[in-house]
Amino acid sequence: MPPPNTGNRLLDWISRVMIFGIHLERRIDPFVRPLFDRLLRDRVALLVTWLINRKREDEGLALAEERAQPNEEAHLQDIITTFTAQMRDLWNPGYFERGGNTKTHGLVRGEFTVRDDLPEHMRRGIFAEPRTFRAWVRFSGPGPYVTPDIDDVGFMSMSIKLMGVPGPKLLDDEQWTQDMFGVSPPTFVTPDTRANAQLQHWSLKNAQIFYFLNFRETHILDSIMQLLWTKTQSSPLESEYFSDVPYLLGEGQAMQYSFRTRLKTRTRVPRLPLRPPDNYLRDAMVATLAKQDVEFDILLQLQTDPFKMPIENNAVLWPTKLSPRVPAAVLRIPKQTFDSPEQLAFARVLTYNPWHCIPEHRPLGNQSRARKRMYFELSRLRQQMNAVEHYEPTGDEVFPS
Repeated sequence: MPPPNTGNRLLDWISRVMIFGIHLERRIDPFVRPLFDRLLRDRVALLVTWLINRKREDEGLALAEERAQPNEEAHLQDIITTFTAQMRDLWNPGYFERGGNTKTHGLVRGEFTVRDDLPEHMRRGIFAEPRTFRAWVRFSGPGPYVTPDIDDVGFMSMSIKLMGVPGPKLLDDEQWTQDMFGVSPPTFVTPDTRANAQLQHWSLKNAQIFYFLNFRETHILDSIMQLLWTKTQSSPLESEYFSDVPYLLGEGQAMQYSFRTRLKTRTRVPRLPLRPPDNYLRDAMVATLAKQDVEFDILLQLQTDPFKMPIENNAVLWPTKLSPRVPAAVLRIPKQTFDSPEQLAFARVLTYNPWHCIPEHRPLGNQSRARKRMYFELSRLRQQMNAVEHYEPTGDEVFPS
């Protein structure tokens, strides 16, 4: 991780101290986190969500209705420009990584099977009828750096590329895919593109903490929501993941989705409170998939209140009391070997974009609208700098075992 570079010695020192504190907390987190999560996490999340909603204004939007934000395109261009500068500063040609969700823990094969007991009003798009899609599933850590697992911020992500999905796509560089995304916190790190542009500027200075602690426009409530779910992770296969942003579920219906593991056991992080191996999360995946299949339930949550379950603000937790999460499909990751250098390298070839989708699942909200061009341009930059062509997978790819 590069050192802070704010241009102010005091701010740089504060950032280093706070990063050191986070790294220290990660060593003891597994000893206290289970009790905290069981007793306090959901209660604190409800309180913070209530405080966030108190600061918001009701814009009078209808269900599944979008509304362009002021200067949305300018904020998007600012994000792309800053991300591009950071990627060019961090990576050399031939070794470019993603700007976010950067470190690959593993790329594995999966089977996505739609359930046959889904309520009729939710049978839209890929959930219209029981069927199975092949998938490439990428598990990754935070970005924009590639650090030892114990030194990251305790955040994980999951990207699913379904293959063999019929119908026209909203981004036509792939014809048969549907991409789905999940991260370990249930709310997005920023509420909108304006705030995201601010975060990227602090990220370029390697001092992201000051985005949350900026007294001119604090995002302390958003940081609390992130901290409630970021922790010392045990395995990418043992976490729950959330879409955080909404999508259509057919015309006039908005949803968020999540992925909930069926694993009940939790892998012990080796050597704590001393330093674990740098890639202990990948090691945990390797050990689990060497002996058993792993399944995730895919859950859909419909928007039922346009204010308490907003489209344009992604830092608000959608309350399950208003709309429970309904099981819609099962992602099965079969027992497999996946850690060959060739298969890990294949993860750098694949391009994930939420707009690789059919119209029935169009991404909603200003950050989803931004992702279309942002992901596309940053992916093209990465491919150009690594001298690789865009590739649409079929599921027939074979790697040394």
